[in-house]
Amino acid sequence: MTRLLAATIAIILNIITEGINMAYDHEEQEQLASLKAWWNRYGNLISWVLIIVLAAYAGWSGWNYYLRNQAAQAGQLYEELQKAVTAKDAAKVQRAATDLTDKFGRTAYAEMGALAAAKSAFDANDLKVARAQLQWVVSNGRDEEYKAIARIRLAGVLLDEKAYDEALKVLSGDVPAAFAGAVADRKGDILVAQNKVQEARSAYQLALDKSDTNDPARQLIQLKLDAIGGTSAKSVG
Repeated sequence: MTRLLAATIAIILNIITEGINMAYDHEEQEQLASLKAWWNRYGNLISWVLIIVLAAYAGWSGWNYYLRNQAAQAGQLYEELQKAVTAKDAAKVQRAATDLTDKFGRTAYAEMGALAAAKSAFDANDLKVARAQLQWVVSNGRDEEYKAIARIRLAGVLLDEKAYDEALKVLSGDVPAAFAGAVADRKGDILVAQNKVQEARSAYQLALDKSDTNDPARQLIQLKLDAIGGTSAKSVG
């Protein structure tokens, strides 16, 4: 294709220059001869530059079309997954989520689908599947907020499985500031299960400190802190 493009460019330029030859006087033809000589020297380079530029543009356009097409297909599949969730068709939910992660893993729909499938599996008491879906988001997700949600939920699943150290490890990574309170709260739950009361108090207090004053979860965090002999929540400015 690049050879064809180069040949086409050369033919077009040749037609232009031949036509100009017939119309200009001797002095102008001398100038044109200089231009031809310059083209003979640099024309091949210019042709290749044009080919590279056009090829890059074509590649960029094709990639954007591919992404738009992927997003559209993923959106349709995610809609089917949501319908399956509403119908409580757990098997169909998992199939749709697997198709999203396998075929459209670069889209946000894959992360959203995996989170929805994890909740569906958890509600059905299938902790193994819930864990696998959440782990996919943690390991492969591109959106930090979705990954933070997956970390918190995965730690909850591991808490139910009494895999306390693994749960704390999941929560050890960095998360967006908006999720710092929720992460600290879940750490407190795990530490209580390990009977590490003093560390749990610190975690719950941090959860209160990091949570917005209007967050409805603050009341429950305070109750848990009080239950293990904690102090009153610090005021948040």
